[in-house]
Amino acid sequence: MDTAIIIQMILASMGGALLYTLIGIAPGTDETAVLAPVTIALALVGVSPYVILSFFIAAIVAKKLTDSIPVAVAGIPGGVMAAPMVEHAMILKQHGMPDVSIKKMSSGSVIGTIVSIPASFLIAKLILPYADTISSYAGVIFFLGAVFLALMAKNKLLSLLIIVPFALLIQGLRHLYWGLDIIPEDSTVFVSFFLGITIGPIAFSLFSLLSKKYRNSLPGLGNKEITLKKSKKEKGFPNPFKILTNKESATSALGSLIGTVTFFLSPVGMTVFLGEFLTRHIKDPVQRASRAISTMDGLTNASYISGTLVPLIAIGLPLSPMAIGPAAGLFNAPPVFTPEHNIHHILSMGEIMTATIIGAVIAIVITFYITIKYASQICAFVFKYIPHEALIGLFAGLVVMLAYMDAGWINILGTLVVALVSGLLYKNGVNYGVMFMVLYAAPWLLGLFM
Repeated sequence: MDTAIIIQMILASMGGALLYTLIGIAPGTDETAVLAPVTIALALVGVSPYVILSFFIAAIVAKKLTDSIPVAVAGIPGGVMAAPMVEHAMILKQHGMPDVSIKKMSSGSVIGTIVSIPASFLIAKLILPYADTISSYAGVIFFLGAVFLALMAKNKLLSLLIIVPFALLIQGLRHLYWGLDIIPEDSTVFVSFFLGITIGPIAFSLFSLLSKKYRNSLPGLGNKEITLKKSKKEKGFPNPFKILTNKESATSALGSLIGTVTFFLSPVGMTVFLGEFLTRHIKDPVQRASRAISTMDGLTNASYISGTLVPLIAIGLPLSPMAIGPAAGLFNAPPVFTPEHNIHHILSMGEIMTATIIGAVIAIVITFYITIKYASQICAFVFKYIPHEALIGLFAGLVVMLAYMDAGWINILGTLVVALVSGLLYKNGVNYGVMFMVLYAAPWLLGLFM
C-alpha cells in the first residue's frame, strides 16, 4: 500500500463523509438504496478496492451519525435504522430538548463505531479457521438464512411460501437471457436484480399511482410545517463521553458489543429489543429516552460495521443482513467482484483494518463535528432545498444505468419485473433480507430440482 493509495483513501473517505452527511439528514433515505448502488458503481468503473472500502466505511459511519437529526427535529427517520428511535426522540422534543437528542444519538453512534471495529476484527479472527467449511456450504447457508429471516418477518407464512417461486423468477430471467444470447452462459445477472429488490417498494408505490381509483383514495396531507430550534453553540471539538453520562456511555458500549456479536441477526430487531431491554427499568421518561436513543444509535452503528467487516474478513460471502444489503457491492459486483474474488480475497486483514480505520476516523472527525455544531442549520437546508424525490430519482437513474450495463435494454424490463414483485412482497410483510437471501441461494435451490 503506497502513499498515493493512502492519499486516495483519505480523499475518498472525506468525500463519502461529506456526501452521506447530507444524504443521512434527508428524510426516509433507505440505507441499502443509497449505499449499494454507489458502491457497486465505484467497483464497476475500476476504483481501487482500498479506496472503495474506505469510502464505504466513511459513508456508513456518516450516514448513521446524521440520520438521527431529522428524527430529533421532526420525528421523521433519516433511514430505516433510525425508525425505532422516533418515539424516544419525540419525548425529548416534547420537553424542549431536540438539540440534546441529536447530541446523545450522535455520541452513541461514535461509541458504537469505537467498540465495533476492534470487536469485529476479533470475531472475524475467531471465525477465520472455519471459513472454507462455511464457504463450501454457501448455498445451504443462504437458503437457511432465508428461512430464518422469513420466520422473523411480519408475514411469516407468505415469506416462507415465496422462497421457491421468487428463486424461480430470478433464475427464470437468467435462463431467458442465456437462451436469447443476450449474455454468455458463463456469466450471470446479479447487480441489477439486487438493485431491483432494493428499489422494489418505491417502484411498486409509483406504479400504484397510475391507478386513478387508488390515487383518489389517498388522503391529502397538504403542506407540513416543521419548526426547527437553534441548538446551543459548542466550543472546541465535541467529546462524546462528556455529552453522555457515565451510565449512557456504558449502556451504549454494552449495546454496541452485543450488536457486534449478533452481526448475523436483523439490526432493526436487535435495536428495538436491546434498546427497550436495557432501559425499561428507568422510570423518569426523559432519562429513559436519553439512555434509549444513545444505546440504540450505538447498537445500529455497531451492527452495521460488524455486519460488513466480519463476513468480509473471515468468509468473503455476504452472510449478514448488512452484507447482503448496503454492503453487497463489496462482495459481489460482477465482473469486478464475485463471490470467488472480492475484497476478502484481494486485501489482507491488515489492509482491511487500515482502510476501515481511515474511513471511520475521517467520518467521525468531519461528521460528528458538523453534526454537533451545525445540526439545526444543515437540517433546515436539507428540508428546504433537497427534495426527497430528487434523491429517489438520482438512485433510480443509477439503477437503470447498471441494469443496462448488466444485460442491455431487455434487462431494464427484467429489473422492473423483479422490482415490482419485490415491492408487492415487501408491502405484504416480506422483508428485504428474505429476498436478498433467495437471490444468493437461487442457483443452488433450483439445482435441487434438476
